[in-house]
Amino acid sequence: MTSLTTTVPKYLTLLRGEKIFWRESGSVHSPTILLLHGYPSSSHQFRNLIPILAPKYRVIAPDLPGFGFTEVPSTYDYTFDNLADTIDEFLEKIPHPPTKFSIYIFDYGAPTGLRLATKHPEKIEAIISQNGNAYLEGLGEFWNPVKELWANNSKENQDALRPFLEIDGTKSQYVQGAQDPSAIAPESYMLDQALLDRPGNKEIQLQLFYDYRNNVALYPKWQEYFRVSQVPLLAAWGKNDFIFIPPGAEAFKKDLPKAEVHLLDAGHFLLETNAVQQGKLILEFLKKNDI
Repeated sequence: MTSLTTTVPKYLTLLRGEKIFWRESGSVHSPTILLLHGYPSSSHQFRNLIPILAPKYRVIAPDLPGFGFTEVPSTYDYTFDNLADTIDEFLEKIPHPPTKFSIYIFDYGAPTGLRLATKHPEKIEAIISQNGNAYLEGLGEFWNPVKELWANNSKENQDALRPFLEIDGTKSQYVQGAQDPSAIAPESYMLDQALLDRPGNKEIQLQLFYDYRNNVALYPKWQEYFRVSQVPLLAAWGKNDFIFIPPGAEAFKKDLPKAEVHLLDAGHFLLETNAVQQGKLILEFLKKNDI
């Protein structure tokens, strides 16, 4: 019999030809948590969190199109609308599809997950936001050159972002702001970079950088969803993140007065250093909300 804490890698092919790679652990009879990763990572970033959650929850962690080991047709249009549609279909087609679930949103996982939440508010039991932004206050200075791209999608503005797609840019997201950068497993950023370096993938990432402007345009819609639904929300952020800064976590309380906000002494990829602390916060939060 398979242990409840065993993480199983799987593939599922969808109607439009997307071959989704995901990791699953826990019982299908337990409440479901959907883990949505960020740039430039994959479900691999949850490898330390999944075993903490799986004894009590069914944990599902897919790789988004353009990331990890998910494969999509060459005609796939890389927008956040399409990423959300792909994950929406994935959740309908997996064995034992969940009728309700909580979402863990991080970085790119936030605009993906919040699209699901506003499309299917009746399905969302709770939200855990780990540096998953939905407010202008959360955009750090990192975004200034990206905003230049939003204003003018020129080759010059694209080229200005290309250094961030190389190993120094990838590694910086892991080590900057970490309590002890030397403790971060090098396979984390090395795997991310190996996958970023696949032919054509950097052009995909530039497409998503440009499309991110449409996420910012949706912030008011997501904030309205928070106000209307009063969905239980835990914002547990790395307070030293230079991409999504702490005011973005505090901003949730404007629309969700009962939101829990915790600022952890960590950087962007908090789970590399604080997975046990984060797991404890999540388990306590879900228990308090009877999930």
